[in-house]
Amino acid sequence: NNQVSLQLLYVPSSYKSLGLSMNAAVRATVRVGLYTGASVYFVHEGYQGLVDGGDNIKLATWESVSMMLQLGGTVIGSARCKDFQTREGRMKAAGNLVKLGITNLCVIGGDGSLTGANQFRTDWSELLVDLVKAGKISKDEASKSSHLNIVGMVGSIDNDFCGTDMTIGTDSALHRIIEVVDAITTTAQSHQRTFILEVMGRHCGYLALVTALSCGADWVFIPEMPPDEGWEEHLCRRLADQRGRGCRLNVIIVAEGAMTRAGKPITSDQLKQLVTDRLGFDTRTTVLGHVQRGGTPSAFDRILGSRMGVEAVMALLEATPETPACVVSLSGNQAVRLPLMECVQVTKDVTAAMAEGRFEDAIKLRGKSFENNWNTYKLLAHINPPDVKSNINVAVMNIGAPCAGMNSAVRSAVRIGMIQGHTMLAVHDGFDGLAHGNIEPLSWTNVSGWTGKGGSMLGTKRTLPGKMLEEISLNINKFNINAMVIIGGFEAFVGGLELVQAREKYEELCIPMVVIPATVSNNVPGSDFSIGADTALNTIVTCDRIKQSAAGTKRRVFIIETMGGYCGYLATMAGMASGADAAYIYEEKFNIKDLELNVEHLVQKMKTTVKRGLILRNENSNAHYTTDFIFNLYSEEGKGVFDCRKNVLGHMQQGGTPTPFDRNFGTKMGAKSVLWLTEKLKTCTRHGRIYANTPDSACLLGMRKRALYFQPLAELKEETDFEHRIPKTQWWLKIRPIMKILAKYNIELDTSEHANMEHVIKKMGHL
Repeated sequence: NNQVSLQLLYVPSSYKSLGLSMNAAVRATVRVGLYTGASVYFVHEGYQGLVDGGDNIKLATWESVSMMLQLGGTVIGSARCKDFQTREGRMKAAGNLVKLGITNLCVIGGDGSLTGANQFRTDWSELLVDLVKAGKISKDEASKSSHLNIVGMVGSIDNDFCGTDMTIGTDSALHRIIEVVDAITTTAQSHQRTFILEVMGRHCGYLALVTALSCGADWVFIPEMPPDEGWEEHLCRRLADQRGRGCRLNVIIVAEGAMTRAGKPITSDQLKQLVTDRLGFDTRTTVLGHVQRGGTPSAFDRILGSRMGVEAVMALLEATPETPACVVSLSGNQAVRLPLMECVQVTKDVTAAMAEGRFEDAIKLRGKSFENNWNTYKLLAHINPPDVKSNINVAVMNIGAPCAGMNSAVRSAVRIGMIQGHTMLAVHDGFDGLAHGNIEPLSWTNVSGWTGKGGSMLGTKRTLPGKMLEEISLNINKFNINAMVIIGGFEAFVGGLELVQAREKYEELCIPMVVIPATVSNNVPGSDFSIGADTALNTIVTCDRIKQSAAGTKRRVFIIETMGGYCGYLATMAGMASGADAAYIYEEKFNIKDLELNVEHLVQKMKTTVKRGLILRNENSNAHYTTDFIFNLYSEEGKGVFDCRKNVLGHMQQGGTPTPFDRNFGTKMGAKSVLWLTEKLKTCTRHGRIYANTPDSACLLGMRKRALYFQPLAELKEETDFEHRIPKTQWWLKIRPIMKILAKYNIELDTSEHANMEHVIKKMGHL
C-alpha cells in the first residue's frame, strides 16, 4: 500500500435517508484510509459541498474522527443538492476534485445519492475534457485524474436498498421504535386498549415488519403487500379473537406508505375509526415521525458501519478503470461487494412490481431476509390454531444462564406448535424440571407479551442431564413428550449431546430434538450468533458514558471487565462498537510485553488532543493478568500521565429488555425449529410410534455466514473445545485487527479474505 498514493473522499447522504451510525462508517473510512497511506478528505454538506468546494472539502485527521461513534446523524453534514443534478454542477464538482488530486469517492447515502455518484463517474471523462477546454484545469491535471473510482455504503433507516440485508441506521431506528412500543404496551395492557403505531417507510415496509415481529403485533400494513379485499372484516375478526382468548392488548403497526390493492392510502386515523366504530375498542394512535432517526446508534450499527468503512477502503484500493462502481453491503454475516447499478435496478424493480400489482414479486425482490420475515409474520399473526389436534406433545425448555430473547424464542415456538395442532408443554427450570416433572401445558395467551421481556419466563438452570437420565426418561414417558426444543447456551448444547448419547440405553430419548443457541457469551458451536449476545453488547456499549466521563476529566483510562467465560466475543465486539484501545481475550494470547506496549500507546495518545483511554478485558482472558492486575499495572506505569478507573459490569449484561435483533432472531429461530420438528416427526414415525435415533434427528439450529442450518449435535463435537466451552474456530477473530487499526496500532491487516464482487441476481437466487 505504501507505493499507492490515494485520496479518499467521503460524501454523506444528500437525500432523505439519513441513517444513524453513519459516523462509525466515516470514522472507519478515515482511519483505515490513513492507515493505508492515503490522504483522506471530508466533504461537508454532501454533494452541495462537492459543487461549492473551498472550505467544504477539508483534509481529515486521525483525531478529527474521535468521539464520533456514539453520535447519531452525520457530523460532517448532509444537504439536498439540485446543482449536482445538472451537468454544470457536476463539472464544478469534478474541477474541485481534480485540483485536489482526488480520484476516489466514498459515498454514504440512499439510492438517490448512489445513483448520482454513478452518473458522476460515467460523465467523468467528458467532464475533464470540458474542464480542459474551458481552461479550468490543465491537460497534465486531467491525465493524472483520468479515472474516478466510486464505492458506496448504504445509509438509510428504511432498509430500502436491495442487495443488502441491513443498511446503516436501520437497527438504531428499530431500537427507537421498540422503546416507544414497550412504553406504550405497558399502558395499553393496564387499560385493555388497541394501539396503532405508524412508523417510517414510504416505499419499504421493513421497519414496520420487523417491529411487528419484535412486539408480536396482531397486524402489520406494508407497501409491498397490501391486504386482500375485505381486509377490514378480517382485521376486526382477528382483534376480537385475540380479546376473546384473554389478550388485554391489541397492536397494529402501519408503515407510512401502506395502501390498499387499489392504491389508496391506509392511515393510522382510518384504522382507529374502523376499530372504534366496528368493535368499540378503546383505541389510540401514535405517529413516531423523526424520532426514529435520532438518538444514540446501536452496537450492531456501529459494528456494521465500521466493517463497511474498512471494506469500502479496500474496494477503492483494489479498483481499476474496468471495475464497476460498487456498494459494500451485508449478506447474513458476510461483507459482500455488489455492482451499484444492479442494486439500484433491483430497488427500482420493487417499485415497478408494487405499481403493477405484482406484490409477491415485490416481496421476493426485497431479498431472502425480508421474505423470511414476512413468512414468519404471516404464520404467527394470520393463522389460527386448528380445531383438530395432531396428538403430538412438544416440550420447550431453557437451559443455562438467562439472556434477553429467550422468551421470544419460546413464544414463537409455542404459537407455531399450536398452529401445527401440537400440545406445547412448558418445562420449568431446565433439565431439573424435566427430571422432577415440573411440566405443564401452555396456552396461546400464556405467552402473550413475552417478546419484550428479558430473562427466562420458564426459569432456567445450568444443571446437565447426565446424572438424571433415569428420571428424565420416566417423565418423557409419563408426559408423553414426542419432541423437544432446548433453548440455551453451552449447557444446552452439552445437555443435548448427553441425551443423544444416552439413546442406546433409554429408548424414551429417541425423539427429535433441536437446540437453539441463546447466551450472552455467543460461545455455542455451530452458530455465528446466539440469541442474547446483541442485547448484552448494547448494555456494554454504555462504555459511552464512561468515555464521556473520561473526556470531561481528561487523561483518564477506564478498564472494563466483560462477561463471556473464555469467549472473547463480547469484549471484542464491544471494543469495536465503543472505540476501545485494547480488548484482552483468552483466544488471543498476550504477555507482559503486550501490556507494556498498550500502556506506551496510551502514554503517546495522551500527548494528542484525545486524552482518554478505554481498555476491555474478558473475564477469563488470563488467570494471572486479572482485571485488578491490569488496573494496578496501568495505574503505576501511567503515573503523572494518566490516572485509571475500573468497572466490572457483571450480571447486568444478562439482563435488560431484548433488542429488536434478539427479539426478531429469537422469533425466527423458535418458529423454524418447530416447523423442522414437525417434518422430522413425520419421517420418524412408524406404525404410529415415534422412534428417532439417527444423528440428524437431534440438531442445533445456527446461523452460518448467510443462512440458518440444522446441524447434527454429534457432528459439532469435533468443532468444540469442551474444556474452555468455546468453538475451535470463531469468525469474529478476523475482525480484531480492524479494532486495533482503528485504535492506531501499526499492525498487518490480512486482506486475503476480502469480499469479492458478486451479482445481485446470482446472490438473491430466487429472482
